[in-house]
Amino acid sequence: MQMKNSMTYLRILLTAALLTAISSCSEDFTFTQYPCYVVIDNSVHQDATLASAMNAVSPGIFCTISADEGRRQYSFKNNAGMESNVNYNAVDLRTTRQVGMNNAIIVGYGTLTTEFLAYDRECPVCYDPNAVPVRSRPLTVGGDGTAQCATCKRKFDMNAGGYCITEGGVKGMNRYRCSTTGPFGVISVRNK
Repeated sequence: MQMKNSMTYLRILLTAALLTAISSCSEDFTFTQYPCYVVIDNSVHQDATLASAMNAVSPGIFCTISADEGRRQYSFKNNAGMESNVNYNAVDLRTTRQVGMNNAIIVGYGTLTTEFLAYDRECPVCYDPNAVPVRSRPLTVGGDGTAQCATCKRKFDMNAGGYCITEGGVKGMNRYRCSTTGPFGVISVRNK
């Protein structure tokens, strides 16, 4: 009887461990919960810098997007050296924006994942939004599809999902849910 109880206990324990392992790999743990909401209709703006990162046939091109509410414009800069600014249109002015942790996100197609990706530009290790005072720890985007923190010197591979490539076990870049309808279509970046 005691052997049967031990086997039942072992099965329950193994089942619980398996369920924990499966749930830890779910999509909910891939994306950050930090507020982000950006929708840009590039069919209206016709911005080539942004379009370069929204093109599935040019993976490895990543575009940093930031919003300047004072000037009422978006700023775009990609890792191929292109930069541009576009003024908000009437739809943009009516839309609420939350552009990542510190007003900048990075978007593009990864060469290894072949999926459209959106990252926060702040270092996932150094940036603390609860610190007083809040200090920006921006990542610098490299031409090879990597992002590096000037503070901790860690490097992240955006082509492979934002994983740290200089130190094992370190949290990867903060990702947001995103979609695009093509280079001169609509881009949507959000956290829910």
